[in-house]
Amino acid sequence: MGVRVRTVTVLKEFEPFGLTVEASDNGSNRKRNDGKYQYMLFDPQILRPRDDDSWIYSDDCEHELFIRGKHLLWSSGPQVFKRFCAPSTIIKACWCHLESISEPLLCVLHLHTLTAYTPSGEMVSIPVPPATASIWPVPFGLLLQKAADANHLCTSGTSAAFPSMSSTQELGRIIREGSGTPVNSFFSPNFQWPNYDCGANFSHYILKHTLEEPQVLLVEERGKASPMNDPEEQILWTSETVPYIVSYHRGNMRHSVWYLKMSSSKVETMSVVSIQSEVYAEEHTNVLSLHRIWQDKCVQPIANQVFLATDDDGVPLICFMLKGKRSLISLRLPDVPSEKIDVSWSIPAVAAAPVIITRPRQRKWGIDGFDLLILTPDGDLSLYVGRHCLCQYILPPGVVKDVTMQDVSLNQRHNAISVEVPEEKVEIVGLSDAIRGRLNLITASGQVLRCALRAAPVSLITEDCINALAEGLNPPLFKHFRKSLWSHECSMPLSGLDLKFDAEWETFSSLIMGWIRNFSSVHLKQEEVNTSSAWEFLLCSKMHRNYLKTPCFIGLSLPPALQPSAHCPQTELVSTAVQTEDPSFHRQILREMLDILHGVYEDYKLDILRSQDLQRLVHLVNSIAACLGEANFVDYYARDFPGLLPHFPVLSTTDGLRNPPNLLQWLQNCLKYGCSARDGEGLPHLLCKEGSFAVDWSRKIVAFYGLLLGSERRGQNLASGVSFNVASGTANCPEHWTVLSMVAESFGLQQLDRLPYGVSLPLRHALDRCRESLPVDWPAPAYVLVGREDLALTTMGRSTSVKSPHKVESVSNHLNLLYMSSPYTLHLHPLIVPSSTTNLHEAVGPGMERVDSVPDSIIDGMEHMFNTNTQLRFGRDLRLVEVRRLLCSATPVVIHSAHGSIDEDQQGHLWHLTPRTTALPFGRGAFTLASTWTLLTEAMTIPTLDVSGRVAVMNNSIVNLNITTGTVGDLISWPEFHNGVAAGLKIAPHQAKMSRTWIQYNKPEEPNFSHAGFLMALGLHGHLRVLARSDVYEYLTQTHEATMIGTMLGLAASHRGTMHPTISKMLYVHIPSRHPPSFPELELPTHVQSAAIMAVGLLYQESTHPMTMKILLDEIGRRSGGGNVLERERYAIAAGFAFGLVTLGRGNDASGFAEPMVDRLFQYMSGCSEPQNVCLQQGLESYAMEYVLDPASGNQVMDGLMVNIDVTAPAATVALALMYLKTECEVVASRLSIPDTHYSLQFVRPDFILLRVIARNMILWERINPGETWIQGQIPDIIKEGVRIMVDNSDDISDNIDMEALVQSFANIVCGACFSIGLRYAGTGNADAQELLYSYSIYFLNEIKPVALSNWGRHPKGLSKYVERATLETCLSVVVLSLSLVMAGTGHLPTFRLLRYLHSRIDAHGHIKFGNHMAVSMAIGFLFLGGGMRTFATNKGAIAALLISLYPVFPTKPTDNNTHLQAFRHLYVLATEARCVQAVDVDTGRDVYVPLEITIKETNHHVETTYCRVTPCILPERSILKRVKVCGPRYWPQDMELSPTDDPWWEPRDKDSPFNGGTLYVKRKVGVCSYNDDPTGCQSLLSRVMHKVSDGSKKLSSGTSLGKSCGSGLSKVDQLVSTFSADPSLLAFAQLCCDSAWKYGTENDFQEFCVQVLFECVSTDRPALLQTYLYLYTTVASLAECALSQHTMCNDTLALSSLKVAVAYSGALVDGKLQSVSGELIQSTFLAALAKRVEDILNYWQHIRTDGANHCNDLVNYLTNGKRPPSAELYQSDLLANMFLSFYLRWYDMPPVSVVNSAMKRLESFPTAFVSVKHNPRMPLLALMLPGTHSRALALVDESYPCRS
Repeated sequence: MGVRVRTVTVLKEFEPFGLTVEASDNGSNRKRNDGKYQYMLFDPQILRPRDDDSWIYSDDCEHELFIRGKHLLWSSGPQVFKRFCAPSTIIKACWCHLESISEPLLCVLHLHTLTAYTPSGEMVSIPVPPATASIWPVPFGLLLQKAADANHLCTSGTSAAFPSMSSTQELGRIIREGSGTPVNSFFSPNFQWPNYDCGANFSHYILKHTLEEPQVLLVEERGKASPMNDPEEQILWTSETVPYIVSYHRGNMRHSVWYLKMSSSKVETMSVVSIQSEVYAEEHTNVLSLHRIWQDKCVQPIANQVFLATDDDGVPLICFMLKGKRSLISLRLPDVPSEKIDVSWSIPAVAAAPVIITRPRQRKWGIDGFDLLILTPDGDLSLYVGRHCLCQYILPPGVVKDVTMQDVSLNQRHNAISVEVPEEKVEIVGLSDAIRGRLNLITASGQVLRCALRAAPVSLITEDCINALAEGLNPPLFKHFRKSLWSHECSMPLSGLDLKFDAEWETFSSLIMGWIRNFSSVHLKQEEVNTSSAWEFLLCSKMHRNYLKTPCFIGLSLPPALQPSAHCPQTELVSTAVQTEDPSFHRQILREMLDILHGVYEDYKLDILRSQDLQRLVHLVNSIAACLGEANFVDYYARDFPGLLPHFPVLSTTDGLRNPPNLLQWLQNCLKYGCSARDGEGLPHLLCKEGSFAVDWSRKIVAFYGLLLGSERRGQNLASGVSFNVASGTANCPEHWTVLSMVAESFGLQQLDRLPYGVSLPLRHALDRCRESLPVDWPAPAYVLVGREDLALTTMGRSTSVKSPHKVESVSNHLNLLYMSSPYTLHLHPLIVPSSTTNLHEAVGPGMERVDSVPDSIIDGMEHMFNTNTQLRFGRDLRLVEVRRLLCSATPVVIHSAHGSIDEDQQGHLWHLTPRTTALPFGRGAFTLASTWTLLTEAMTIPTLDVSGRVAVMNNSIVNLNITTGTVGDLISWPEFHNGVAAGLKIAPHQAKMSRTWIQYNKPEEPNFSHAGFLMALGLHGHLRVLARSDVYEYLTQTHEATMIGTMLGLAASHRGTMHPTISKMLYVHIPSRHPPSFPELELPTHVQSAAIMAVGLLYQESTHPMTMKILLDEIGRRSGGGNVLERERYAIAAGFAFGLVTLGRGNDASGFAEPMVDRLFQYMSGCSEPQNVCLQQGLESYAMEYVLDPASGNQVMDGLMVNIDVTAPAATVALALMYLKTECEVVASRLSIPDTHYSLQFVRPDFILLRVIARNMILWERINPGETWIQGQIPDIIKEGVRIMVDNSDDISDNIDMEALVQSFANIVCGACFSIGLRYAGTGNADAQELLYSYSIYFLNEIKPVALSNWGRHPKGLSKYVERATLETCLSVVVLSLSLVMAGTGHLPTFRLLRYLHSRIDAHGHIKFGNHMAVSMAIGFLFLGGGMRTFATNKGAIAALLISLYPVFPTKPTDNNTHLQAFRHLYVLATEARCVQAVDVDTGRDVYVPLEITIKETNHHVETTYCRVTPCILPERSILKRVKVCGPRYWPQDMELSPTDDPWWEPRDKDSPFNGGTLYVKRKVGVCSYNDDPTGCQSLLSRVMHKVSDGSKKLSSGTSLGKSCGSGLSKVDQLVSTFSADPSLLAFAQLCCDSAWKYGTENDFQEFCVQVLFECVSTDRPALLQTYLYLYTTVASLAECALSQHTMCNDTLALSSLKVAVAYSGALVDGKLQSVSGELIQSTFLAALAKRVEDILNYWQHIRTDGANHCNDLVNYLTNGKRPPSAELYQSDLLANMFLSFYLRWYDMPPVSVVNSAMKRLESFPTAFVSVKHNPRMPLLALMLPGTHSRALALVDESYPCRS
């Protein structure tokens, strides 16, 4: 068999693309080609994550790594993916997979470190042992090799083998930084390697993970392992796929092959003495060791190349290219990894390369089928499979050195041409850079050409058949076939790139047809010898050919007379070797080919897109069957394609006739009788073969049917022997198993549409049944498959929230979802288009415009709040517009002056408005909290704070504020700080990639209050974590008080609870009392000291750090620096809050120091005498030292031996409240009791009573109850009695009773109780709490100024007689703040009306202070917190933050920071949670209203409760939330079972979050409108159809159908359908097939059918069944048309077979083999009617054929004689008769003629009396002998064979 010569395709003249990039970067066309660079080409498949079978990379071009100096370039063709600039020279680079890391890592070796990059650019730096010279990827990690000479590092190229690995866990440590430089190091620069001497003994290491140190590589000899300490052992080759290593010892000059194994048990190690005489005897677990399995027997030069290939049977080979010896030797890898191996074979060669040409799909041991391209010593380029040569390749003529070839893309390689020059032979001297089917050819002239050899046939049918033969044929037979195919004269298209699709199939089929003709001629003429003499017969014999192969004849030139070809005539298509083979060889290979290709044939029958290939294939398999005498096969193919006749006569056979496997019949039987272990008998053999992929399509279908119909599962195989895969997830029923298997097999809706319609029905049934109720742990593709894209998006949100996968992996996941979806129904990226504020303003109307409304062009920081989310929740009224108007501080305030010309009145009015204007940023910050994402490429815009006025009656003239002393800047300095905080708070807290560069970009040239507030806001959201130490130093050294405060509080909030040592040191620097005596004195403002002490509390929150607790306790009683006595309270209260944060809720277990500290705090609170010997126990220093007056450390706040409680009592009270928060400690709470005697009331200030009530209730947390009874229980009897006297206006008031003290105490107690209720029910929206707090708000408001409001008459009146206005204003502010806490984020309208009224109050007498306006502004912001998207939590940290920010002592003016630092008012941000959930329709991407059923667990205050809410809504806290369910008839249900826990609410990027950062994806059912468009449900499909039916009842009564009514009704069908479905296929069907313009003939009937089917599919939400209905209808309609018109309408009977499967599916539903919850998938009556119609048509045809002119019955003729009607080429009627004969045989399951004859012969052997039954002769026996045959067919058989008399 001769070797054919083929031509390679030259793509271009090769050079590394990195040179082109360098020239482009330098702006020059000259390329720097000095050779001082490295490059490596690699297969992009190496980028596949471990064990991700769904990973798909669309680019099949090879990729390149280019290294020069410190620079590394990753590219593919002209596309540059990444550029890396290393800090030092790059020694080597390679791709590898480390242990437990799914992503591939690009490992770059430097002199002292190893840098690992992910494909997305993330990096991690790892120290390596000194003198590491090379790195190599291995299956278990990365192999590090030290240089033999430590002073000289090897800089050779990287490994050429880059297969993929297998692991699926995440990268444990990734350093993320946009610039690509590491921002942190997990090893210090002086890192010391433990346990071993890196510089001396050990030469090889293994790095298994970036978090671990490299392990010493061990060598196992005689059962003992010792460290690898031979630097002369140079690694030549490794692989990521197989655990083998090839090395070369430079000393003994021998190659070795090592097996790398991992031992999980302890390995006995040898004692090895190092240079330092240390003993290495450590016992290792999970150690890696080398076991030598082969070594050269003699001295060899080092191999020029080592690579991996595969033998002809798929076993991997390690190949050594020894150029010096001109030989390629190969070693077969053993089946048992540790077995010894030897040289298998060798081939003469001067160069070699592994390529993938003949076996592109073959994978064994995870290795592709690599062939060998050999450059022989003669200069020939030969293709080998194993050691067998298939063909030779040559370069095309005209390729010379000075010809520059143009680059050709891979998609247009057939257009690659070269310049024609005089033909000359080009000598090839080398091969390099082979990647799959492409490699570089090096010519003798030095030219490097990139060439391609096609790896697989372009024709799919050819590729499928070859692959099937490769999997199914016996190896010797397939080797013969492959060699014949590549040596075949017509096989030239198999090697070229410019070919036709049909040419490949013609090549393949012509070879087999030649064998068929040869076998037929040999079979018919076995005794004819084609020779003229015995001598010629001998020369043509096989013995003569084998004799010529003996060694004595090799190399000799035989005379022509002795050549076998001179006497053996060859046929055109078959070689001599094949022609003279024994006929049994032909029979064997053709018989196996028939079985295999029939499996492919059955596979194609299950794919409607392969119909053309099926018609091609049936000709070939029919010819093979006819040649082998397989009459049943021929009859089978004739039934499928009635017009088909064999090309050759059906030969006789001595073998028994076999029945061909019929997959459609097998599926039908499964539906009828179920699956059992015997069902595998009717399947093609190739289908059950393990590891077969040639008929993978049909294997999947059979597996799905087996799982659906209850076949027994045996591991990964069914009882029938068919393998299956199942995705992860819970499976509770056969339908679940089927769906999960479809996902694992990547079998989606697009693949389902390719099935015959009858075959697809059971699978669609499984999807439909799973759609209603689904497990929660399924993968996203499974949800897409069943039509639940809402659950798919939810699952995707969870999987991608914890990490950001690199681009390639994201694309592969999306492609996997595309496979699951149908072409028109995938909407996995809903877009929410925000609406502009102009839409809302248009709704207001011109007549409703207010004079003080906000212009659209004004940037007030709230313009982004009017989007789809807020509009859906609050868009039914104008409350958001009103909120914006109330909180806008960027425009001049409107002055309503009756005398516009009097400037004094305007200034006075403006002065009264200024406190309210300066307080507005507090509310705006809460309103816009976390509501937008900033662009990191744009500067942050801070709205202006305008304190000027606008006089409406003077043509809107502007009036500026006139300040007699100072400047406006001093007045609004702190308001500017709050303005900056408000601007920064609107940035989302979890915005990705917030960089320090952007923060520095927004830094002003000079420090100001606005930027200081902006920094604090960033810190409250955690964004200041990205700042470097130098950045913090620059901010703190600017000597700007507000900037220092904002920076310290922001950093502490960003690192809350971390005890970060660096930040701790920075904070203590700003606390002078903690400076050592030798520390230089610093002039620090007291504001900064207060901020620093509060920041310490945030940094050490809940840590109970003993030293910090001691320091903060001391600071409560210390006098702060400075002479302003009023500042002492601010510092003390900051220290008290800080102490409470450190001990938050840990009072009972605060490191054992609780009792003395509590005593100390009560001393600060009560002012008792200080004992001289008070000290803390358990190792703390005595506190007596702290009370000595020392100017260096600050004076103690003590008047003699008494504590100044005016300063320390508030701080001690809040410290105790936070320390024992929620502890229910009765002892501490009792010491905080309210004075209950007139005497004790004289010693407690009323405002301190307020704090005591709050503190006591915070400790007894569970006892807080939102009821009037509970509030009255907080009031002592003596105070109640005093209030009663006040109400009665009694004149008998004793002089000993201080009514003022009693009434003020009452007001403060009620205020404290209301504040406690607000904290307890913050963010809950509790109706009882809201009603109670609202009533008390009205009560205090009426005490200040009576208003026309109700619900306050039950409270005692007359407080204003004994209580000052300022106290009443404070109480009112506290109560409305408490009310806003409860209703936070709800936008409650009655509460908002109250707050709007309070906002409008302006007091000319100055009773309403800045603090009161601040409280109202914050209350408005809380009510609409985050635009209604956020609310407050009630965990310990949140309650502490709320207490600090709402501390009930308010400033009197904008510059007042005496009692409480105003910056602390923004700490409420730490208490917020994004608990609002918004429903998004996955099909439209719109926010929609969806009813939710929410269940909360049972608590001490209520039983387990279920209530309903409509999205968008705020969910309860996680501690009580038990279940959330999507209910209602318009959306598919979702049920989320939750476990109540005290953990905080899920963050937006939390992978465990069931709500995806507040987004709940829902899917609307077809046939209904959303609640946005149809609130009442009057526009549903059923309602509109019924409306049309009622309107057209007269037409319907006269026979008008639903379709006609819809066509002539109010709207057309397509318009009606478009209301409920956006599927383009449904809309197109409605427009084309349901048009009422069809008014004639049968088309009108078809139009009616289309309308009815369309409405059924839409109303049942099964649009995919529309195609099935049409197929069923058209199949029967075309059959009827054939019978009536006497013309052929189809060429096959496959549609009829599919209809039979559909009928069997309907029967399986009736019999209960398939369960149905939501009713029939397709109407059983419709299927039964179609079946009856088919039977009527077949009976009609039989009748007319029987009663025709010839009186001939085709069926009887076929049964008795086995003859069909004449050839189709003669008469149309005969072709039609042949077709209907096949229809009849298929529909009634008539067995082949041979089976019928056999049954009848067996029947004749029965006794005559037994078979001659009078009424029903032979029918029962026929039914037993021909099982599965229809009764009509049995009756026909009985009639065709006359009975014996």
